[in-house]
Amino acid sequence: MSVALVVVTVIAALMAGFSGFALLTRADWVVQALVAYGVPRTWWNLLGTAKAAGAAGLLAGLFVPVVGVVAGVCLVLYFTGAVVTVLRARSYSHVPFPLVYAAPVVAALVLGAAG
Repeated sequence: MSVALVVVTVIAALMAGFSGFALLTRADWVVQALVAYGVPRTWWNLLGTAKAAGAAGLLAGLFVPVVGVVAGVCLVLYFTGAVVTVLRARSYSHVPFPLVYAAPVVAALVLGAAG
């Protein structure tokens, strides 16, 4: 296991975990965006929990690689869905935000596959 893989995985987990925490604690900047995108409030806890679980799965993947791969793929699918949601809401200037969160997850998956 390379140092780069560990560092990128921890960064990806911290970012996904922060994103989940921000949603679960109803940070104003997250709530405003979700309302603008038309995401039902009944989904918010599930979405926040999914991000938090993905973050935990990435960290667990440092010890059980298959768990990390599954968590990484699920997070990439999650953030892809976020991009689609933002595009459907025609908030084009917000498209980079889910991509920023997805990028280190993709990098961790690539580094894991290369190692």
